[in-house]
Amino acid sequence: MKKIRVFDPALCCSSGVCGVDVDQQLVTFAADVAWANQNGAQIERFNLAQQPMAFAENAMVKGLLERSGEGALPVTLVDAEVALAGRYPSRDELARWVGLVAADTEPAAARKQDAASVKCCSGGNC
Repeated sequence: MKKIRVFDPALCCSSGVCGVDVDQQLVTFAADVAWANQNGAQIERFNLAQQPMAFAENAMVKGLLERSGEGALPVTLVDAEVALAGRYPSRDELARWVGLVAADTEPAAARKQDAASVKCCSGGNC
């Protein structure tokens, strides 16, 4: 199975359920990653605020940031090749990249329920 690495912008946590303003795209993506990992995908995420060396040590990500700035984030690599920059991939894209059957993807309503169960930081208290 292909390996996916996502390089996030600086975030307090990967779920998007931090502070007063909840980023629904980030909440949905966190649920999609959890779904893909539960179905055998290998997805790693790196946070610029917490793991800056991962960005500096990856030549493709470093070069993209030097050319385009932080606006290029998030960057998604599939088997060490840039697959997407500037937005998070959809569940369908994740499924296609790792070879999961598209029929296994859940409808949006189920994703919102999954997203609601994703916790942030320490016990959901940011």
